Amino acid sequence: MNVRRRHISAVALTAVAALGFGTLTACSSDSAAAGDTGSFDVVASFYPMAFLAERIGGEHVHVTSLTQPGQEPHDLEISARQTAQLEEADAALYLKGLQPSVDEAIGQSPIATKIDAAELTTLEEHGTEAGHDEEHGDEHGTEAGHADEHGDEHAHEDEHGHDHEGGDPHIWLDPVRYAEVAEGVGKAFQKADPDHAADYRKNTAALVKDLKALDEKFRTGLANRTTDVFVTTHAAFGYLAERYGLTEEAISGLDPDTEPSGARVKELQKIAKEDGVTTVFYETLVSDKTAKTLAGDTGLRTDVLDPVEGITDHSRGEDYFQVMEANLTALRTALGAR
Repeated sequence: MNVRRRHISAVALTAVAALGFGTLTACSSDSAAAGDTGSFDVVASFYPMAFLAERIGGEHVHVTSLTQPGQEPHDLEISARQTAQLEEADAALYLKGLQPSVDEAIGQSPIATKIDAAELTTLEEHGTEAGHDEEHGDEHGTEAGHADEHGDEHAHEDEHGHDHEGGDPHIWLDPVRYAEVAEGVGKAFQKADPDHAADYRKNTAALVKDLKALDEKFRTGLANRTTDVFVTTHAAFGYLAERYGLTEEAISGLDPDTEPSGARVKELQKIAKEDGVTTVFYETLVSDKTAKTLAGDTGLRTDVLDPVEGITDHSRGEDYFQVMEANLTALRTALGAR
């Protein structure tokens, strides 16, 4: 696999910034404006970042999210009101490369400190729709990512304007990488709000411990399986596949709105037959039409594999950990794990 890595960089923090609506925690109110809460105000770009801020900040933070529950984060466009409110907050936590409008708004804002989660771990390149070669991936079992006419779309801005030049942004779906990000965010909070540094340090340690336990559940839960291959609607699970020796075959690339080519659909039909694929996975925040069409054409079943980009009433759990454990259950069934 062609891998490009970005290593951990120091997070320079002096004062940080965050927003004023899309509130997620009991520490805040839905109508509270950023900068007027009496707490350490943190704006998060979307749910996985907000979840980190909540768990690490605890009672000391007021967390708001730019992306509302049920909204597809890749498609977010920042409003003028959000841009104005961004300037009044204490901390901005985002993941560069996932939401272009967020990247632009934070890049142009006068916020003194901006916490980019992508700089707190390593990013790799995943996610072309042609993800299968003769050996079904590399030594990690991930998709091979060989180049065809779609082969470089993951490394450049695609037709929908999503810029993935830095690599696949879906790092939160790997508990190990997500823990690395958590540690970096914890250090950033400690530096920005030193009065509560001890609590941030304690909360970070507890979160990292939980993420390590989740990693172990995936390792043991997927250890004995009949196939390594799973099919998804979009290439969100490259890091998870790499971590646990699986091969993700995505109908579309990193952008969930991309329509698959006819050749790709035929290729997936062949892969499903050769590798004992039983299930085509779809998501809660995007249409299941393509997945159900492919499943119907190949005699496969469908199920949900949630990229945890947002929590809604349709989610199989109320937070990151519950939904990830539901994902593990779905993968175990699809892969024939014992």
